[in-house]
This record gives sequence, C-alpha cells and structure tokens, in this order.
Amino acid sequence: MKIHAVFNRDGGTFRTTDMKAFALHAKEIFEKHGHTFESESVAGKDIVKALKNAASKDDDRVLMAGGGDGTISAAADVTWKAGVPLAVLPAGTMNLFARSLKIPLDLHAALESLASGTVEHVDISTANERTFVHQFSIGFQPQMIKLRNTLEFNSRWGKRLASMRAFAKAIGRPPRFAVRMTIDGAPTERSVSAISISNNPYGQSMLPIADIVNRGELGVYIAERLSPLSVTKLAATVLMGSWRKNNDVNEILAKEVDLHFPHLHRRAKATIDGELIPLERDVTIKIHAGELKVLVPAPPASK
Repeated sequence: MKIHAVFNRDGGTFRTTDMKAFALHAKEIFEKHGHTFESESVAGKDIVKALKNAASKDDDRVLMAGGGDGTISAAADVTWKAGVPLAVLPAGTMNLFARSLKIPLDLHAALESLASGTVEHVDISTANERTFVHQFSIGFQPQMIKLRNTLEFNSRWGKRLASMRAFAKAIGRPPRFAVRMTIDGAPTERSVSAISISNNPYGQSMLPIADIVNRGELGVYIAERLSPLSVTKLAATVLMGSWRKNNDVNEILAKEVDLHFPHLHRRAKATIDGELIPLERDVTIKIHAGELKVLVPAPPASK
C-alpha cells in the first residue's frame, strides 16, 4: 500500500509530540510491513486543505488522518467523496470512531495494527450536506459544548474537566424544543430536550460508540422533556452503562430521518461529531451503507 499521512499537529496528543521523530517512527513501521509511507504535519486550520490535496492524487493511495474526532470527521468526508481509503490514527481526547473501528488508542500500537490491516467498507451518514461518522445531536449536547467552549483548557484532561464543569452548568436549565420528525416515513411531533442520531446504533459500551460499523442503520435517541433531576439520573445511567433502561430515552433504528423545527431560534446550534454547527430548520439524515472505505486492524487469527 501507499500511505500518505496528514497529522494535525494542533490536535490532542500531537500538541506535545516531536512530530518529526513521530513521522520517522511511523515510516519505519509501515516500511517494515512492505508499504511506502509519506507524511506531513500541518496546523489545524490547514488540515482540510491538506487532506483534499492528498486525496486528489491519482496514485491509489490510502489517506491516513492523525488527530482528534474533528480531524477524523473531516478526513472521512474528504475520503468518502474522493473514493479513497481512510486510515484513522487516534490522537484526540475521545477518539470515538477509532474505538468503533477497534483501533488501539496507543499511537505505536495503532500504527502497528494499521500497517498489518485490511481495507473494509463501513457506513457513513449525512445531515443535509454534512457528513458524520459518529453522531448528529441537538439540544443538550450543543448546549453543553457551547458552555465548555467558554472555558479555558490546554490539554486532553483539561478538556475533560471543562466538559464536566459545562455539564454541571447545563443541567440547571435543560433545553426544551418542539420537533416534527418523520422516521422511515412515519411522522410524529414531540417536545423534547435532546435528539442524537448515530452512524450505526450504540453498542453496550459505557461510551456512546457503535460496536458494528456496517449495520446500515441509524440509531435515533430521543430524550423527552428533561428536568435537572432527570438529566442527573440520565448521566448516572450512562456512566453505569444502563441508559437503555432509562425511561426518558427512546431508541429507534432507522434508515432515514427528517427533522423540522417549527420554532427555530436563529442562533440555534447542532453538533456533528462533536463540532458545533448552525442548526437548519429542516434536516434530512441518511445512512450510506458500506460507502466509506477504511483501513482497519486485521481480525485475530483463529486458533
């Protein structure tokens, strides 16, 4: 394989990494497995341009993206549209898509597993024109992220601490909004506090990640009108891994979801793969089964 890696030097682990030494280490690992490897380390603001430039080269390459969930989401969008395989190198805080792909979170182990990996077809989803590999969310999560972004943090642990502080602030006033939904052709109207739609349903892990990435179904999670107490209880069930028993959350599997917000505030936000975006009045969410090519660790050898 020909590997071209784009590392976001401003993201997560790479902020404190000697990127020149890391690139040489990565090259050694991939060449040991018989591949060719080249890389570039760019600033976060230049990551999309670098990914698009690399994906446009007509030389049957695999495009590796190294960074946090935002970097990986951007890379998935670029590689899906270009028809290029994506290799995910987890260097962020949560690394949610990497976890779903069963890629080790230790960078050395991740490089070794990818160097001996295979290209597989997995699902990718869209919300109108925006792609996502993890989650589209409205309501409580965007509110919490907006609060978190007002706090200062300089490390992964600082970001986690800021998230906890933002959560503590957000539970005092859970959002409530009206939404008209059509789920696989079935219409319904509700007043809710949160909707999250995942690229494949969440598994049994404590983290909200998919166990299976080629199921071809969206996971639709609807939290009814929440009070501060019910938000606290929901957070507790998430931490204990028992959130499916929480009566305040409905889980529905679907191929396509249409959302309409009749009373949309002009500054309303949604999140896609953890990044804040403006919320549109009408949003159509679809899953594109098997359309994203990814490099994943080889399955364990059978005994």
